[in-house]
Amino acid sequence: MCNSFRSLLRHAGLLLCLWPGLAAQAGSDNLVGRYFADLRSFHAQFVQTVVDSNGEQVQDSKGEVWIEKPGRFRWDYRTPYRQLIVADGKRLWTWDEDLEQATVKTIDEALSSTPAMLLSGFRPLSEVMTWKPLENEDSMQWFSLSPRQADAAVESVRMAFAGGNLSIIEVVDDFGNRTRIVFSDTRRNQPVDPGLFELKLPPGTDIIGAEEP
Repeated sequence: MCNSFRSLLRHAGLLLCLWPGLAAQAGSDNLVGRYFADLRSFHAQFVQTVVDSNGEQVQDSKGEVWIEKPGRFRWDYRTPYRQLIVADGKRLWTWDEDLEQATVKTIDEALSSTPAMLLSGFRPLSEVMTWKPLENEDSMQWFSLSPRQADAAVESVRMAFAGGNLSIIEVVDDFGNRTRIVFSDTRRNQPVDPGLFELKLPPGTDIIGAEEP
């Protein structure tokens, strides 16, 4: 579950923070620039797989995600274990059903060691990442992003678009693990229930961390 949480944090932060950065750096005639320039919310089903540096699949998860800028998201893992990861713009909660436990941190604290800090918008994306279009694969348009910082937690990022929609994110971390998130039934710029970004815990849940932002 911890590996799932760390991996998810990276991609949740990546999605959240790419919006302003890519839009600002990309040309208006570029698919990535056009897509992220007007993106306000994102909702999709997802399948997440993780393959380690030896080529062995170590994780296969499914769930649903809602993202709304600025800084709010909900990743609902439903299989093989139930886990919720919810950010309300100030705090980030993770709840494990099996452990009957929730952990809460500030957004900055939770994402301090992830690419989200590189892509947080405090610096232009071009200062921390380089990116370029790749050859199309399986009728999808692919783009590659690479961190400029040598000690970044991520080695490379790839994104694929199909029919103008974000379909796949692939990340290789500094340990050689490859995480792949495939989205389906994607909806963008649709109204999102604000209650989704409030974590309602079952009675008796152990809470670790400070609840105040």
